[in-house]
Amino acid sequence: MVRGRKDMWLREWLVAVAVAAVIAVGAAPAASGAPGLEPPPGSDSQLEASGADGSEVATTAAPAGPSGESQTETRAAAEDGALEEHDPWERFNERMFEFNRRVDRYVLKPVAKGWDKVVPDEVQRSLKNVLKNAAMPKRLVNNLLQGKFEGAVRELSRFMLNTTVGVGGLFDIATHEGIPESATDTGQTLGVWGAGPGPYLVLPFLPPLTVRDGIGFAIDSLLDPISYVAPFAANVGTSVGERVNERSVNLETFDDFEAGTLDLYSAVRNAYLQRRQKAIQEDAGSRREGWPQPWPEDSAATSEAP
Repeated sequence: MVRGRKDMWLREWLVAVAVAAVIAVGAAPAASGAPGLEPPPGSDSQLEASGADGSEVATTAAPAGPSGESQTETRAAAEDGALEEHDPWERFNERMFEFNRRVDRYVLKPVAKGWDKVVPDEVQRSLKNVLKNAAMPKRLVNNLLQGKFEGAVRELSRFMLNTTVGVGGLFDIATHEGIPESATDTGQTLGVWGAGPGPYLVLPFLPPLTVRDGIGFAIDSLLDPISYVAPFAANVGTSVGERVNERSVNLETFDDFEAGTLDLYSAVRNAYLQRRQKAIQEDAGSRREGWPQPWPEDSAATSEAP
């Protein structure tokens, strides 16, 4: 019992230090006239598959579609040009990015290859399903905070179906039944409520971040139920196992992307920022569409008035 309390105290202390560090780092550029917390720029790219080196592989790209608001389109076009300038710590980030690439190349990738040879694909997918099912509270809370009540109900339905019929989440029955996952996190919630991204940030052993997403990342760790039932060391082991499993599932995807990219750092940075902005724009749109109209008869009367 005492050891469990010490592990929980250590975990909470590390999270508090991480949040404080991210906030402190984010405050410096704001005082010096850096972009700080400006509204994030627009996007038309979509990414999947993140690795331990922090790279996120661009897999598809599609037009964002008409918004119906010329002012919004003009603003998005103007902000697109400022997207790459949101990296005031580029020299530091590039060094950290290279460090993460070396960790990926000499540690994670060999381990992932061995894992891929030993563990069948079906087991890898089942492990991924279990971890995604356990992360339901994070998605549920953020759907509620964004006012996406349909997404919250969908997450509860997915969790109950996958936990029971899917044998503790080993099988993603909900997706096969037409109940898709609503991927969202605290960083996106902060963006929906008006917090700008802040500067781009690369830290050792972590995926790409902005100051806003770093704060969200720390809060999301508090919404992970595994961290409350497992000792700190076991929780770290689970995170490492998840990263290795994810890397093994996407071995060829990462290799192809790295081989076909001249400036990997810039490609990862821009793709990450675009993907995050696209997700926040979609969340904000879903939130507006999800709110009920309290007085439909008044709306109808207004539309019929001359």
